[in-house]
Amino acid sequence: MVIRITRTYFPDGTNGKLECEGKFICNTIELPWKDNETKVSCIPEGKYFIKKRYSKKFQWHLEILDVENRSLILFHPANNAQKELNGCIATVTKISGPGLGLMSRKSFKKLKDLVYKSLETRESIGLIVSS
Repeated sequence: MVIRITRTYFPDGTNGKLECEGKFICNTIELPWKDNETKVSCIPEGKYFIKKRYSKKFQWHLEILDVENRSLILFHPANNAQKELNGCIATVTKISGPGLGLMSRKSFKKLKDLVYKSLETRESIGLIVSS
């Protein structure tokens, strides 16, 4: 399965549209592009793989693998990129401004259910990030 994020960049944040096989799943918010700097920038455009991951903070969530010069880049719920993200990607039901969104947990459950279902069948999950 391949998931695609098509981004729009703004000085204060990055907004995206997440689709799977041409079907809209949800919107995304991220930090602005700042040359892939740790904890202040969104990740570079490119191709990645996703795996499931557990932490006390986020419970079961998704990790984006092999991001150049970065580690622990996750998909997790957040509604404000500047206040809640350190380079990760948050899903949101509705965009409310650059790097801002609403109803993140609802959209994250939708993405997580889709991805986990495919992972259970040992299918690899690709992620393509572009603008």
